[in-house]
Amino acid sequence: MKNQVLILVALLCCGVNIPGASQGIKMQMFAIEPYPLELTVRKTTHLVFPYPIISVDRGSGDILAQKAKGTGNILQVKAARADFAQTSLTVITADGKLYGFSVDYQPEPAQLSIEFAGEDVARAQPAEGGVNQGIASRLARAATEYDDASRTATERSGIRLEVSGPFIGQKLMLFRVQLANDTDISYHIENLRFFIRDSKKARRSAIQQQQIRPVYVLSDTAVVGGRSQHQMVFAFRQFTISRQKYLAIQAREAGGSRELSLRISAKRIRRPVPLQ
Repeated sequence: MKNQVLILVALLCCGVNIPGASQGIKMQMFAIEPYPLELTVRKTTHLVFPYPIISVDRGSGDILAQKAKGTGNILQVKAARADFAQTSLTVITADGKLYGFSVDYQPEPAQLSIEFAGEDVARAQPAEGGVNQGIASRLARAATEYDDASRTATERSGIRLEVSGPFIGQKLMLFRVQLANDTDISYHIENLRFFIRDSKKARRSAIQQQQIRPVYVLSDTAVVGGRSQHQMVFAFRQFTISRQKYLAIQAREAGGSRELSLRISAKRIRRPVPLQ
């Protein structure tokens, strides 16, 4: 049985048609060389990825793995016992990349911190309903460089809130938000939120609103220092709103009264700027 499997793999690698396979389809297999990884029981090795980790698979219980506390992209790994047999480790990150490791025991590993950036690795499809953060990051950076988008701004007590966009690409809708502080007092952001609201409401009735949450934020911050400004990009799953509604963007100061709010019309939402 083992020999039959090896023959089948060899045929696939050569691109040979296999009887019983889909008619007329030539299949090929390509081997991906795993990264060598040495672990010990006495020290922890840190694997630093460019995007958050969404999946970890250990080939055996002989290795331990966990995300570093307070992070999403650093994996801490070490040996659970000494002199274990070679095993594997697979990591998938939020940009859809798959990292495969061949793991061996080594009392004194050559490296205890390994960082990955721009590696040519195999790609996995993001989970259903998930967002490829690599694509979101690329689109968000493109939005920061686009100068001809529609803009809306408001100002209060020396704080200016400006929103550009929307932009659209890969089923994502993005807004570029800039906060400018013309005072000497730092603006600490309690929250910066997006709501879909009704344009009209009956007298004495509450405002009907729905908060929408971004799936990716570029250059997030908690404070805008005195005499400075900060630019962010918020990405959402693409959406539309009816003519009776509008999108409200609200910035609220922590421990202060400098609250700003502006609106984006339904008409403008339906005319986004395409990004590549």
